[in-house]
Amino acid sequence: MPKIFLSPSTQEYNSYVSGGNEELYMNLLADRLEPYLRSCGIKFVRNDPDRTFAGAIQDSNSGQYDVHLALHSNAAPDRLSGRLRGIDIYFAPKSAASEKLANIIANNLKSIYPLPDKVRAVPTYTLGEVLNTRAVAVLCELGYHDNYADEAWIKSELGNIAANLARSLCDYFGIPFIRPSAVRWGTVATDGSGLNIRAYPSTSSQILGSIPNGTSVMINGAADGWYVVDYNGIVGYSSADFIVL
Repeated sequence: MPKIFLSPSTQEYNSYVSGGNEELYMNLLADRLEPYLRSCGIKFVRNDPDRTFAGAIQDSNSGQYDVHLALHSNAAPDRLSGRLRGIDIYFAPKSAASEKLANIIANNLKSIYPLPDKVRAVPTYTLGEVLNTRAVAVLCELGYHDNYADEAWIKSELGNIAANLARSLCDYFGIPFIRPSAVRWGTVATDGSGLNIRAYPSTSSQILGSIPNGTSVMINGAADGWYVVDYNGIVGYSSADFIVL
């Protein structure tokens, strides 16, 4: 199953125009994103808020991740302060995968941002979190926090933004989008054999592991007769027919 490095802003010095700051609200966004990642079967590690972006790059590169997702909000130059709006999703210009992910995120965000023509995927030649990470990386500038309208949208729509980003990650990875539900526990009930954990909800997909009959297993989501399970650190899909809640 996919694994991402989730990197909300550590820039507490970037104040929002009516209170709060970039670090606070991007971490609140990451808080709301986490349940979606679990329910969709996307494993994640989150950055250390006490480290800089350089530390986030170092920590990301020290592990094996499929995507590095940086969450930020923007600010206009002083001469245009408060006058700009829009969302920019930055990608690495030499990475087709980074550009693909950025376009998926931008296209999906157009459905919830009030000015869809101002949502775009943009190449960057300077942003280290995009250019210097080993994983496929994008950096999301989710509106201008020095603009009252954009700031209000960010603050009021954190849940919808989180759901939208999770859907985009699922689209990129080619897995079902599953809305969060309460974590449940079940017991494997087969004819005695182990229950396969698969990479996709299909009997023809890759087998990631097996759960012994009679074993308890954590269930993070459900879709079309399959459960998203977490067993001994293996996250994947198991048939709901063989798990008793």
